[in-house]
Amino acid sequence: MSIAPEQVEAPAADTVLFRSSPWRTFAAVFGLLMISFGAVSPLAVLLTGGTGNPWWQTALQAGAVSIVAAGLYAWSTRGALKTWIRISSGGLEVAAQDSDPILLAWPDIAHVQVRRQGIRSILEVTPLDLDRVHPVQGDGPGGPAMTETAEGPAFTADLSEVWPGPRALRRELARHLPPEKPAA
Repeated sequence: MSIAPEQVEAPAADTVLFRSSPWRTFAAVFGLLMISFGAVSPLAVLLTGGTGNPWWQTALQAGAVSIVAAGLYAWSTRGALKTWIRISSGGLEVAAQDSDPILLAWPDIAHVQVRRQGIRSILEVTPLDLDRVHPVQGDGPGGPAMTETAEGPAFTADLSEVWPGPRALRRELARHLPPEKPAA
């Protein structure tokens, strides 16, 4: 089970918290499914010559299917993985997809990037040295997932379900990162 940000003492008083929410995931999946039904239903009517059902019946069916599918996804194993990122003058804390949280002080960060990968936004944090990464609590599954980048090994976090979104995260990173290390 992941550690909630409220269970971890913040490194500074000026923290800004970014966290995933199953409700936000539900709303996004529900909206996408309703838009898909809205786009596909007229095509299906044209191809089949009409179903004879009134439009509101199709809308009710779309709503029922969307509610069930969005609910199943939002509370499934993938959708329920907790991610949170806390930014403050004390550093950057990351707990991604139910990992143990880590803390990196700003001088210990070599590179930070928020990038797009398909429809997802990904945060990559490259420490100067892995020995400078401070685990906040070490009783769980370990730190966030890592990937190999041009700058070296980096911690990654999926920002697709994080609120406030990636733009707000970029602004907050730009506010705290030293000018010689701008967020990409």
